[in-house]
Amino acid sequence: MYQQLTYVLHPEITGLLTITLNRPESYNAINQQISLELIDALKQAAKDPAVRVVVLTGAGKAFCSGQDLKEVRENTASGAKRSLADSLHTRYNPIIRAMRSMPKPIIGQINGVAAGAGASLALACDMIIAADHATFIEIFINIGLVPDSGSSYFLPRIIGQARAFELCTLGSKVSAAEALTMGLINRCVPVDKLEETTLAMASQYAQAPTMAIGLIKRMLNKAATNDLDQQLDYEAYCQEIAGRSEDYAEGVASFLEKRKPVFKGK
Repeated sequence: MYQQLTYVLHPEITGLLTITLNRPESYNAINQQISLELIDALKQAAKDPAVRVVVLTGAGKAFCSGQDLKEVRENTASGAKRSLADSLHTRYNPIIRAMRSMPKPIIGQINGVAAGAGASLALACDMIIAADHATFIEIFINIGLVPDSGSSYFLPRIIGQARAFELCTLGSKVSAAEALTMGLINRCVPVDKLEETTLAMASQYAQAPTMAIGLIKRMLNKAATNDLDQQLDYEAYCQEIAGRSEDYAEGVASFLEKRKPVFKGK
């Protein structure tokens, strides 16, 4: 179905989908084709009831090295006119919006460098588990550009204005251990434990009340811009939806019956 990424449902963990950026020869750099394929894959995952958690990772030694500059140079050499704004509006921004609006958790399995737009992809995930050798770098400044694909939104909210300014203007490389200390990621694990740790977390989410998690994700997104009164009202709105779900009925029943709940994600 896809040529530059893989879309694989786990054979043993029901509900787990892994999307793997599959251009290892270019450290999974983002060209036009892979960006369009990723938009489609995220849309498919969002609407597929069989998918309850998504793992996003990269093939080979890297997670994603950002924009494919070789493609940019080739297009320029051919005389093709390229608007950076159009590229963001049609390719990169739809990816980030699809990730943040997906009503299911996305775990970023960061197996190597996450640079530029690749770092933005990582930051758009709901949970980030990184190998201890992985690095994050807002590399835009090194080629005279500004952060895009959501980095200027996510970074100051996660690590604060001062640290975000430093990373964006100096292009500083951040190790996974440093990223964990500053709250940029959730887990930093030895590389040989990366897949095991990710699968354990994904398995937990695959058995969780998916609708409630999707609503929590929406609530946290809203909290970035809502004031307290708006957020209280939105909590009530979401709680009403959650309270009508099958998973809520199962949760109450299992509690009263003193057994483990079996959530169906609806």
